Amino acid sequence: MTEYRAGWLPGDVIAGVTLAAYAIPVSLAYANIAGLPLQVGVYGYMLGGLGYALFGSSRQLAIGPTSAISLMIAGTVGAMASGDPQRYAQIATLAAFTVALLCLLAWLLRLSVLVRLISDSILVGFKAGAGLTIAMTQLPSLFGVPGGGHNFFDRAWLFVNQLGHMQYPVLVVGILALGLIAFGERIFPGRPVALCVVALSIVAATVLGLPALGVPITGKIPSGLPSFGGPALRLRDVEGIFPLAGGCLLLAYIEGVSAARTFAAKHGYALDPRQELLGIGAANFMAALGHGYPVAGGLSQSAVNDKAGARTPLALVFASIALAACLLFLTGFLEELPKAVLAAVVLTAIYGLLDFPALLRMWRISRLDFYAATIALASVLLLGILQGILLAALASILLLLGRVSNPHVAFLGRIPGTDRFSDADRNTENEPLPGALVFRPEASVIYVNAESVFDTVLARLRAADPRTIRLVVCDLSASPYMDLAGSRMLHELHKELSIWGIELRVVAARALVRDLLRADGVTEKVGAINRHLTIEGLLKGNTAPGDSTADRLGDAGEARSASPV
Repeated sequence: MTEYRAGWLPGDVIAGVTLAAYAIPVSLAYANIAGLPLQVGVYGYMLGGLGYALFGSSRQLAIGPTSAISLMIAGTVGAMASGDPQRYAQIATLAAFTVALLCLLAWLLRLSVLVRLISDSILVGFKAGAGLTIAMTQLPSLFGVPGGGHNFFDRAWLFVNQLGHMQYPVLVVGILALGLIAFGERIFPGRPVALCVVALSIVAATVLGLPALGVPITGKIPSGLPSFGGPALRLRDVEGIFPLAGGCLLLAYIEGVSAARTFAAKHGYALDPRQELLGIGAANFMAALGHGYPVAGGLSQSAVNDKAGARTPLALVFASIALAACLLFLTGFLEELPKAVLAAVVLTAIYGLLDFPALLRMWRISRLDFYAATIALASVLLLGILQGILLAALASILLLLGRVSNPHVAFLGRIPGTDRFSDADRNTENEPLPGALVFRPEASVIYVNAESVFDTVLARLRAADPRTIRLVVCDLSASPYMDLAGSRMLHELHKELSIWGIELRVVAARALVRDLLRADGVTEKVGAINRHLTIEGLLKGNTAPGDSTADRLGDAGEARSASPV
């Protein structure tokens, strides 16, 4: 980052105070989701922001507890803690320490490609599933019923059965808060509307005596700054801590880098994805030192930070100062906060996760992407956040392998009036090639798809009657890479074609592919492979396998040229 300019200071100060105002109700609500003391959520914003400001590369990204990570903690740590509240908090803090450790290891091993494990379509489905799951955890507080359940459907069934016992004063408070926040954010975008509604609800609860009417409130929140210390538990003491921390890291990195890239593009500066691992790691380390739980960067709080005028990460430092002041002097004021209002804050905060128009767009444009998003959505609803994100990552890899394992093989025809060729199935006006079959695998030919390419070519050859074919040409112009399995496929194809007396030739192979095919002896069977050999030349019979003039010229030209084509 360039040297700090004095003119940026007012914007960073205002942004920091605004971010703190946004963070107070949201952090309380997310800590409530996580099943931790409410002040722990504020610790995450205050300390996580300081850590990120030291090592992060984004100027606008805001760090703190997120809805998805909070729900992951709630859905995972309970079973690990065996009902012990103290151990519960210790495991949540150990998870933050472990996230910091994993970030450091990922930075050392240059694993910033982690963000590519999950496609955009799967991320849309995952966010929608997380949003629905979080909403179902908050609706009971909004209606004044106990709630419960282990997954989305279990919670929904229990919630519906409990609606007959809803507390109408609680519902009125929650609906009013929900409406005021939604309306206020539409009229005053970028302003701390939620904080104003929280303050108003506290005044109303005190003046109207809402607790006496059966409206639950947060109760006492300890004042003062967090104490600092290392983890109370060792890694080997907690079975399953690494899967939990790995899931938190995956969520934190994907969401954080996605948000950071958005603002880097908006303001025209470069983002360092690898450096973000250090920033997220430092944020989690600082949060853990203060006995917090895993934190991450998020789009909503970062948008608040950006709209308020943040120019550098110094805005996070000012936000931390403002939050520290709140912890010292304002916790008593928060004791009368109705829990229904916290539920309303969460429900409005997660609205952006439910991008159903994107799902409908996928259905219209790409069914494969829609199915990927649906897998992620269903896995989160059925299995929970942690298992859902891990299954989503696995689904991304399997879908990628599925796409690669069955590539499109284009069979070419002549574009009328030219010596150029294109996919005859997509361009029915193309002229057929008498006595020849020209195919082009439209992917790298590797071990996962070589057999598919082989089977597709043989099926097309049989459909065309092999007795009418004298030449088969493999165009590798769309195959940037080939491994030994791909080379072996050409050996097998040559063997199969030889039975029918059909010649096999290869054209347009990239430099590294040519090297591999020569080293594996393919050229001894199909003739020389060089840059000058063309489909048109083969069809006209200007070249033949072995020692033709064009082949010799091509090999000599490649020997003189060191640059691959």
